Amino acid sequence: MVKHLTIALVGAVLLVVAVAASTVAWASEAEKTTYLTFNRSVAIPGAQLDPGTYIFELASPGTSFGSVRVSSRNRSKVYLMAFTRNIGRPAGLAADHLVLLDEASRGEAPAVRAWFPEGANQGYEFIYGN
Repeated sequence: MVKHLTIALVGAVLLVVAVAASTVAWASEAEKTTYLTFNRSVAIPGAQLDPGTYIFELASPGTSFGSVRVSSRNRSKVYLMAFTRNIGRPAGLAADHLVLLDEASRGEAPAVRAWFPEGANQGYEFIYGN
């Protein structure tokens, strides 16, 4: 009887630890999700985003792959899912500056060069074909 009680107690403790670990993982995933609103069209690899709000997030938080997903605000459409290069925040770039845009010719959409999650010193540089 005591042996069964000990096994049940150990099982309950392991269950509590597992639930706590999954809650921490969920919270860290949320930290890597950014809602960005553009007032003009911008380009990302393989797509052009019209003015509006989009979600930029790590596709696999907790890994070092650096794969980024860009989707519509309601997540109904994915515009990009791609590997990126890690990039440090440039010196002097304000903490509230979340994207770097390349220069564009008049009438063209500037390309999003990199995305920095809120409060992060490390960002994700998009890879464009030549």
